[in-house]
Amino acid sequence: MHHHHHHDTASERIGWAFFLNLCFTVIEFIGGVLTNSTAILADAVHDLGDSISIGMAWLLDKFSRKDATNTFTYGYRRLSLVGAFINAVILTAGSIWILFEAIPRLWNPVMPMAEGMALLAVFGVVVNGYAAFKLSKGQSLNERVLNWHLLEDVLGWVAVLVVSIVLLFVDWPILDPLLSIAFTLFILVNVVRHLGSTIKLFVQASPDPQVYQQIHKKLVALDLVDNAHHLHFWSLDGERHVLTAHIVVSKELTSTERAVLKEKISEQLAEFELAHTTIELEYPDEACRDH
Repeated sequence: MHHHHHHDTASERIGWAFFLNLCFTVIEFIGGVLTNSTAILADAVHDLGDSISIGMAWLLDKFSRKDATNTFTYGYRRLSLVGAFINAVILTAGSIWILFEAIPRLWNPVMPMAEGMALLAVFGVVVNGYAAFKLSKGQSLNERVLNWHLLEDVLGWVAVLVVSIVLLFVDWPILDPLLSIAFTLFILVNVVRHLGSTIKLFVQASPDPQVYQQIHKKLVALDLVDNAHHLHFWSLDGERHVLTAHIVVSKELTSTERAVLKEKISEQLAEFELAHTTIELEYPDEACRDH
């Protein structure tokens, strides 16, 4: 009962952070247009990406309680990859739009409304800082990751605040497009990095080739095991991993020997904390079904 209550509390915190972040993103876009600041618009694109990430995390937090179905036989965790891909597409499109807006201003800078920028920046630091504080109380991986997203937003708004204060005293309008380009390049670097990881998971690449080798080594080192083949090691969502393997035994096993071997296999695999494992035992003269 206590675990269920903790899960509900985590879901409430993530949901609360999602709605707060989404509402503030809308305010950012409006504020960016009204203050004529590409830096604020660039940060709005960043926050939009974070809103999608938090929204997907919230949905997955709810879906994770549901049992697997005939359609989603592994459950719903893999939907996070779809969310990551959608996020990457939206952030890339938004970043390209910001660059089209900001780069021409380097040659013809337009002075933004520094007072409005400063006001929005203070609001941004307070809202994102409070959301980060709320999520910092959580213990789940989702909450810890999202907390880092929000702390990044706080730092972004601190940068906007510093630039807006400078613009209140000096006439350097080029600082606004420079800051927006810096934000956008930061976004794009992260998008490319995460997109690469997402594509690897989509094509079921091994999450860690070294761990793959360790698993193979541990399996073939067992007594009564001659070989291991068709060993597939992949990930549902980057955190929960799946393993399937054919284990070739050295002789016909009695029911007791088979039970002992299965127990030893479980012990060897325990350290890897796999979400799902499927192990098939094959006898020396048995033809493998898979080729």
